[in-house]
Amino acid sequence: MSTAPKDAIVWTEIPVTNLEAARTFYNTVLSTEMKDMDMGPDKTLVFPYDGENGVAGHLYVGKPATAGSGPTIHLALPDAVEEGMKRVEAAGGKVVSPVIEIPAGRFAYCTDPDGNSIGLFSN
Repeated sequence: MSTAPKDAIVWTEIPVTNLEAARTFYNTVLSTEMKDMDMGPDKTLVFPYDGENGVAGHLYVGKPATAGSGPTIHLALPDAVEEGMKRVEAAGGKVVSPVIEIPAGRFAYCTDPDGNSIGLFSN
């Protein structure tokens, strides 16, 4: 019998068609600054995180799933979900659900300009 890992998710990757446009969208929505990082043959943009204890991911140039049909990556907001929803629409994404309350916090489903499904999360 095996033991469960500390974290079920260790890294995420979000494919985008235009890395610089995606940088602008995610920087705006998350009120952050994506970090440039070469991870192999291609440039990626990494979500800021606590590198010793945190889990994160990156954006890379790739082929996104058909709008809203791929996995959903939930991203932490620095403020209320409603504020993030406003920024999504202003930055060219779409809000596709109302705010949803769960025991751990609140979130809303959205899509980025490439159609990637994201959740905006705040606790």
